[in-house]
Amino acid sequence: MLRQQRTLRDDANFTGVGIHTGHESTIRFRPASPNTGVVFRVTQDGRTVDIPAHVGQVPENAPFHRNTTLVKDGLSVSTVEHVLATLYGLSVDNCILELDGPEPPEPQDGSCKEFVDGILGVGIVEQGVPAPTLEIKNPVQWSREGIGITGIPYDGFRVSFTIQYDNPVIGTQYASFEITPDVFANEIASARTFALEQEVNHLRAQGLIKGGTLSNALVVGEETILNDEPLRYPDEFVRHKILDLIGDLSLLGMPIKGHVISLKSGHGPNVNFVRRVSALEAGSRRIYRKPKPEFWDIRAIMDILPHRYPFLLVDRILDVEPGKRVRGLKNVSINEPFFQGHFPGHPIMPGVLVVEAMAQCGGVLMMSLLEQPETKLVYFSSIDRCRFRKPVLPGDQVEFELEMLKFRRNTCKMRGVARVGGEVVAEAELLAAVVDR
Repeated sequence: MLRQQRTLRDDANFTGVGIHTGHESTIRFRPASPNTGVVFRVTQDGRTVDIPAHVGQVPENAPFHRNTTLVKDGLSVSTVEHVLATLYGLSVDNCILELDGPEPPEPQDGSCKEFVDGILGVGIVEQGVPAPTLEIKNPVQWSREGIGITGIPYDGFRVSFTIQYDNPVIGTQYASFEITPDVFANEIASARTFALEQEVNHLRAQGLIKGGTLSNALVVGEETILNDEPLRYPDEFVRHKILDLIGDLSLLGMPIKGHVISLKSGHGPNVNFVRRVSALEAGSRRIYRKPKPEFWDIRAIMDILPHRYPFLLVDRILDVEPGKRVRGLKNVSINEPFFQGHFPGHPIMPGVLVVEAMAQCGGVLMMSLLEQPETKLVYFSSIDRCRFRKPVLPGDQVEFELEMLKFRRNTCKMRGVARVGGEVVAEAELLAAVVDR
């Protein structure tokens, strides 16, 4: 689950009609800086309010009319689940959602595919700082009247869902997916929203689905669906429920490490489960203790590099530009074990260890290009043009900067420089290869 925060490379715009309000609106997905999170910038009646996509913005006693609504300073935005599922499913952490109406436009087919295609079209970029992750270490559950959601420990993010309808077209369906951007885009995003034919008049009497049509929603009769287009999957109904759940889970404000299992839940139970997980967050270990990390701390580094005391020689990664460059720090203490013999009465950090620390920073740069860095090792195969300019002494803070010169398959060449107080103390060119751990 170790990964960098991500945002969009450029704006992505969508215009359409809200499925419940029937109002035409435009939503603009905009890149955002690290630690921004997902924020709706809503403009209504001449006012603009930023509403964070967080469970704290869902009113405690809110009625859930087949959607999820966020509220702040007197303005609200409803039916946010499809937009949020898109971002969460694609692992986009930071995004400003500019919206000029009370409800995002519904994609033309009632799924997330239009949003997903648009975002993938403009591209997603990594931002060089770690994504804070909430790890479910102990089971957590919400249940009521035969409806329930449970979160259990799991090395990844998996969602399982069971639905049970008396309607024979839907019946009982179960699906379980390891949620990754590829899986979401290819297996979940195109599942369409649905309603039973017998519910349609009742929903309209409640002032809902004013923008609903047979183009943007599945309508299920007693014996078949009423739409011209057939089902995209035999279990399309439960896949869409997984899509909705992912959107509601995003209201935690960070990626989940765990397995979420739902039985017949809708938006209300989903949000109540998120509230419970959020309330228990203090008892669930965050992989990173900083709620808004601005650098890779030692725990993040230890999740990437296999080195341990006394040979872990990087204390902090300041920033990573994936595939291009990395900056890291080593704080040199008199307590370093090598000072006992190098040299008594005249402590100097061995040059070979300065280069080793430089190489470990380079290892982080290489790992930033890999999908599962925790399963890999970096072997350094050669050191060229190495020069030592000044000694490194106890109390020094060494800053390393490495630039990727060449990357081909699983090998790379990097140029590294080590500085103390802005002065170069060492430099070298490093050749390395990635192998399975």
